[in-house]
Amino acid sequence: MARERAGKGDSGPDPATVKREKEKARQLRSTSWWQALVQKGVCHYCGKTFAAEEITMDHVVPLSRGGRSTKGNIVPACKECNTKKKHATPVDMILSGDLNKPLDL
Repeated sequence: MARERAGKGDSGPDPATVKREKEKARQLRSTSWWQALVQKGVCHYCGKTFAAEEITMDHVVPLSRGGRSTKGNIVPACKECNTKKKHATPVDMILSGDLNKPLDL
């Protein structure tokens, strides 16, 4: 069941759902699929190559916006792009003009 966000009128994901999805993401980190992406070291957003320890797991549609921890919604991102993206969705990025160009950091 979704809970109401104070003053926004939107319903956000249930905290229990977010907790479950975070656990799924932790489990995906140990898979060969994720390890292969980390070893490649390519950021999904800026396209630059980084050392494995500089790659983070990003939910394309953030958990806070109803995203899930699935292979189709998780991408490798450098720490700077992940921080810059925050809780944005692909639609937010298209509207801001950030999706088709490197994120200005």
